Amino acid sequence: MIMKMKSFLTFLCAVCFVSWQAAEANEYSIIPQPVNVTYSSGSIQLKAVPVIALPTRLMNEAQMLQSYMSSDFSMKAKLNTKSGKGDIVLAIDASVMPDKKEAYILDASGNSILIKGNSPAGIFNGIQTLRQIIKDNGGVKTVEKGVITDYPAFTWRAFMLDESRHFKGEKVVLQLLDEMAALKLNIFHWHLTDDQGWRIEIKKYPKLTEIGAYRDSTQVEPFGNNTYDGKRHGGFYTQAQIKSIVAYAAKRHITIIPEVEMPGHASAAIASYPWLGTTGKQIQVPCTFGVQYEVYNVADPKVLEFLEDVMDEVMALFPAPILHIGGDEVRYNHWNESQMVKDYMAQNNLKTPTELQIFFTNKVSNILASKERRMMGWNEIVGSKVNDYQEEAGNDMNTKLNPQTIVHFWKGDPKLIKEAIENGYDVVNSYCKYTYLDYSYSSIPLERAYSFNPIVEGLTPAQQQKVLGMGCQMWGEVIPTVESMNYKVYPRIAAYAEDSWTFAANKNYSHFLKSLPYFLNKWKAAGIKYGPLTVEEEK
Repeated sequence: MIMKMKSFLTFLCAVCFVSWQAAEANEYSIIPQPVNVTYSSGSIQLKAVPVIALPTRLMNEAQMLQSYMSSDFSMKAKLNTKSGKGDIVLAIDASVMPDKKEAYILDASGNSILIKGNSPAGIFNGIQTLRQIIKDNGGVKTVEKGVITDYPAFTWRAFMLDESRHFKGEKVVLQLLDEMAALKLNIFHWHLTDDQGWRIEIKKYPKLTEIGAYRDSTQVEPFGNNTYDGKRHGGFYTQAQIKSIVAYAAKRHITIIPEVEMPGHASAAIASYPWLGTTGKQIQVPCTFGVQYEVYNVADPKVLEFLEDVMDEVMALFPAPILHIGGDEVRYNHWNESQMVKDYMAQNNLKTPTELQIFFTNKVSNILASKERRMMGWNEIVGSKVNDYQEEAGNDMNTKLNPQTIVHFWKGDPKLIKEAIENGYDVVNSYCKYTYLDYSYSSIPLERAYSFNPIVEGLTPAQQQKVLGMGCQMWGEVIPTVESMNYKVYPRIAAYAEDSWTFAANKNYSHFLKSLPYFLNKWKAAGIKYGPLTVEEEK
């Protein structure tokens, strides 16, 4: 009897083991984790030359898939726009989650693969998922059978690159866009101007790039040590290059949001045109990092005219409905020391520099609104005191930030997010303690990056809708080379992709790690040397 029981248990364990193996083999490894996956038995074997069927409206997406089949799997796919029949079918279907623009359904339960959605963006997201679930079994390409229903938790899923501190160039940006697309990140936040460099051609003001795009030397890490490399550094993007990059991103359903810093972080511009500053004195493009020594003279009408001219040229290059104006870390001593600024404040009944900044920011917001653009800025623009050199705004301010502004939270008590929402603002959460890629892996290891939730505690369901999403920021001071940048960005960018796409209830760090090898191998093949998966591995 005991022997029979042991035999039965052995048989049961064997059955369970086989079932577990089948489940493991059948389970998709996808980053970011989808909303819902339903598995079925069996697999689809792709033909050596698969046919992609599509309506002409999806030609861009089909051609992207065709290129992925070639680069990822060495397969030459054919396109069919006539019969609607193919091994992979792309279809626009208005009934697929019509309230979710980026949603898709990937149905691999039959003999072919169907990707359908209510928009080309949704189809493109489905294509990125398909890339991850095609397996190579001894040269035979297969897809385990199942149905994936998916859509993002947030509409704003951003990666920011700061090129003011260290210029990287077009080739690097295009590679970043490719990796963003694979991870379903949809916003490239491009930090193009700052104290240490101006990186975008403005034809009306050529000195911005003739002078402002170059500095004589660069402070060597760690900051504050007064050591410099003695090498001239600089570069900028021509308007033709910008147009090309914007078009490249658009094909991948990525919107580029440019950032033009104002009224602080303006030393490179003021070095180019000294009359933009509060003293009118000639300064040099700073070689030192950190907040530098000049801000725009917002009391001078010519300065506002300059900024409007710049924004006009920027908006002509970037079709995005939003322009980021920075607005962070303004050293108010420059305004406090200017008699012209003090007189301007008195004329407009502005009691503090904080009020002056909001007053100026609203002028910019009105200019943008008149051109059908929306303003976005770091959370100091609300009047929040998050740095020692700022002043408390007080409760009796005579001016308030325009309500259509998007507040980009980066520093301070997270309760400020709730406060901004209660005051009617939309918010993007980029809390520096979780999302700053310039921080070391000991400060923000991969697991901490993965743990980030853009929704802060205490928000009602209605208030949660005001959180548009999140961004991760690659500030440029500590990345003098592409290699140093890649080490900081990868693999954490994959964690942030899941933070911004996957609903919190569906997140699972262990599953994320199991899915990560697809990207690790992909990055390795592309020559990207990524950072550590654990703190112990950090250099």
